[in-house]
Amino acid sequence: MRKVGILGGGQLGRMLLQQAANYPVETYVLENDAECPSAHLCHHFVKGNIRDFEDVYNFGKQVDVLTIEIEAVNVEALEKLEAEGVKVYPKPSALRIIRNKITQKEFYRDQEIPSPAFKILENRAGLEAELSFLPAVHKLAEGGYDGKGVQIISSGEDISKGFDAPGVLEKMVDIEKEIAIIVAVSENGETALFPPAEMVFDAQLNLLDYQICPAELPEITLWKAEAIALKVGRGLKSPGLFAVELFVDKKGDVLVNETAPRVHNSGHHTIEANDCSQYDMLWRILLGYPPGNAQTKTHSALVNLIGEPGHTGAALYEGLEEILRLENTHVHIYGKAETRPGRKMGHVTVTGGDRMDLIRKVLYIKKTLKVVSMPG
Repeated sequence: MRKVGILGGGQLGRMLLQQAANYPVETYVLENDAECPSAHLCHHFVKGNIRDFEDVYNFGKQVDVLTIEIEAVNVEALEKLEAEGVKVYPKPSALRIIRNKITQKEFYRDQEIPSPAFKILENRAGLEAELSFLPAVHKLAEGGYDGKGVQIISSGEDISKGFDAPGVLEKMVDIEKEIAIIVAVSENGETALFPPAEMVFDAQLNLLDYQICPAELPEITLWKAEAIALKVGRGLKSPGLFAVELFVDKKGDVLVNETAPRVHNSGHHTIEANDCSQYDMLWRILLGYPPGNAQTKTHSALVNLIGEPGHTGAALYEGLEEILRLENTHVHIYGKAETRPGRKMGHVTVTGGDRMDLIRKVLYIKKTLKVVSMPG
């Protein structure tokens, strides 16, 4: 039985571990919170800091294969482990490219992968010299997640909103749709593509609000998107799962926004809607099995459950009973004891029906199911 370690114990690790029950694998999790969503689902929980060299290195020596559920890990320790024979998926070399927005953008440029034009900035003062490049989006090189570390700079009046740290200034795109395609790459280079999901964002939180899969795209646009996503996955030269987020602009051009080297929010619906979920696919890669069938069995929509504004404390799921009465509706609660505004607490997937029926259910779920804090 192979020993597989996961760096990070959040909801992505939790759903990965739920799928692990189907495989001959012994699971290990490294996380600094003993009450994290993944803690009680693994065979071995190790309390430690995924950013600390010694913690990651000592953890990794126990396993045959190591993977991540978040990019903010100690890459130097992963490089040493890889050199000593531990399989690390994705490879540390791919992580080094992706975890920093500057090196990620340079990778797209060097690989001739379409992506919005950009400038590299060392600090906020650098924005002063790029007024002619505006409107643009300022992105922190490192540390951003779930919409944090991203700031729209429409004009010179917005410069004070920029980040006083290294980052990229990315030209604003006239977006028609945002989609995500998950690419699976096996150890021997076999690939599988999940159908594109169309993502609708919460403008205030800059966080995924809901999504529909498969995305409605003209055939030529779909071909472009799939070819670009494959080029990203192959260009990173690493086994693993890569979620490629793309813009489709008003002219029909397809541009890479960014890539995540792991299971991803845009693929949660695959648990119910696909023959092989993104989590099942990653286990196949980690354990050396052939890739699964990534095609959809049914149309689906997904709603993120986000902590309500003004609520911090023990989580209460108002309206859950009503949602559980709905047909073809699948609720996933992440096991986080405390809610806070904007925190991801779970998701709901709806399957079947046509696009309008799915959207109607999405709107009902958003109106009915609220994550609030316990009174008193």
